[in-house]
Amino acid sequence: MKLVIAVVQDKDSNRLSNQLIQKGFGATKLASTGGFLKSGNTTFLIGVEEERVEEVLQVIKDTCKSREKTVTPMSNMGGSSGETYVPYPVTVQVGGATVFVVDVQQFAHF
Repeated sequence: MKLVIAVVQDKDSNRLSNQLIQKGFGATKLASTGGFLKSGNTTFLIGVEEERVEEVLQVIKDTCKSREKTVTPMSNMGGSSGETYVPYPVTVQVGGATVFVVDVQQFAHF
């Protein structure tokens, strides 16, 4: 068994949830926040048999599309106190999905 951890933008969350249900995958949704844009994300925890991993990855890939967004950063770009602030809007890539697939040593459902 594998655990698929998918971090997706909130805009893609409902669509992904519906597609996972339609394809017969169970998932747990957790609210999360992205670091750079400090915007809402959803983290999906999906337990899946090893032979269905590619199928669930394809559902995520087909559902969570990346797009460009123009934002004005509210904090410094470097993270340390000596770094420069960017006072003008920048275009960044948002959306898509960051996915981790990890082995599950034991699974129990109570």
